[in-house]
Amino acid sequence: MIAAGPVWNDVVGQPHAVEQLRAAVERGPVHAYLFVGPAGSTKLEAARAFAAQIMSGGEDRAQRDARLILAGEHPDVREVRRTGPSISAEQAREIVRVSALAPSEGARKILILDEFHLLQPTGAASMLKTIEEPPESTMFVILCDFVPHDLITISSRCSRIEFRPIGADLIAARLLTEGIDPAAAMIASKASLGSLDRARVLATDPALAERRAAFAEAPHRLDGTGAVAVRTAAELLDLIDAAAEPLAVRHAAEVVELDARISAHGERGSGKKQLEDRHKRELRRHRTDELRSGLATLAATYRDHATATATGSGSAHLEGCTRAVARIHEALDALERNPNERLLLESLLWSLPDSLGVG
Repeated sequence: MIAAGPVWNDVVGQPHAVEQLRAAVERGPVHAYLFVGPAGSTKLEAARAFAAQIMSGGEDRAQRDARLILAGEHPDVREVRRTGPSISAEQAREIVRVSALAPSEGARKILILDEFHLLQPTGAASMLKTIEEPPESTMFVILCDFVPHDLITISSRCSRIEFRPIGADLIAARLLTEGIDPAAAMIASKASLGSLDRARVLATDPALAERRAAFAEAPHRLDGTGAVAVRTAAELLDLIDAAAEPLAVRHAAEVVELDARISAHGERGSGKKQLEDRHKRELRRHRTDELRSGLATLAATYRDHATATATGSGSAHLEGCTRAVARIHEALDALERNPNERLLLESLLWSLPDSLGVG
């Protein structure tokens, strides 16, 4: 159900990006745009709003074209998501083929390409010419969390719009408008890592405070032995596994809704496979974000302890806390390479100072 108001209502904390996109509509959009910013920064919502204003000629989200675009259901605004761990060369060729087709209803077709930072290099090569010179009726809006080396050339052919992590105060305010309890909204916004999507899941998660406390308490449990490090890592990962329950509940509701549509209209074109793939991606991202948030809490514990005991604790103690924070940040960087999370956490905890000593 699309509520009344401007098409930009769902874009949160991105005033400069919205200003740029409104100006682009006014002067006439170019052939390709690249939205760059972290997951959960409402890039997709902005892409839909941008497309809605272009296609409807205004900002009224209740207008027919705008309403369908904001719901992801307009025949001439196609949202393309990867079908596997990356966007394959085969999927890239399909995007090229679809871009050459005539619009179904009007004079323009817009392709929104999500998670384009996961495009395989061979796919990038096959898409460069199309994005550089698409058919006159086709426009691309490409969404990336970041621009990898293989996409630099494609990036240079697009008008780039930057998106930033959303401030915790803006996320909390948004959650309040969505009916979330103020205390839960505050906790979720602080643990969201600037992602509104993540905050919405956390806001319905009663165990969030328990997980944050468990990571904060972990340094006080470590004694320099592998046995304690392994046991602590297992307990923390069990909490992370349980944290996926609110997301699983939301996924189950989406499956029920889709099954109802399939019963009424048939499975062809229902997007069932795409929904399953999206659920897998969201669960994986949620787990990684949980671990990243937990490690940030762990680092904060060492920083706070070093600050609180700076006088009279000795340089060796402070150096131990500093090394601990550095090791935690190395582990955070390693998460980008999709490591074995259990081994990563066990190794990290075993390397940290025992009981906030100088280890």
